[in-house]
Amino acid sequence: MDRHLKFGRFLLEKGFINSLDVIDARLFQKKNNLKIGKLAKSKGWLTDDAIDRILIIQEETNDKFGEIAEREGYLSREQVERLLKEQEDSYVFFGEALVKLGVISEEQLIENLKEFNRLRFQKE
Repeated sequence: MDRHLKFGRFLLEKGFINSLDVIDARLFQKKNNLKIGKLAKSKGWLTDDAIDRILIIQEETNDKFGEIAEREGYLSREQVERLLKEQEDSYVFFGEALVKLGVISEEQLIENLKEFNRLRFQKE
């Protein structure tokens, strides 16, 4: 098994989910996993203009959004750390999205994750 195989591909290959389930779960993640810029805007720390400026710099440099925001003086280090913690605390993983959407049960998720990780780490 390719150790870089994604969990979604693993479940697809097992016939446990279909490609529409993958799309639905990824859309769920996209909707629920907030970007740091959106979090900062919701707190009144960044404007749309500032976010756009940071994103343009990010496209050119591939630096992290928070690093740019701090370097350019839009956010303090403490604000960036707080946003990253909030982002991490609310992050929805792919498998969690499948469970929340009712595609698989929590027990099925746990069993498949165990198998996925066992196979993935056997190849290393």
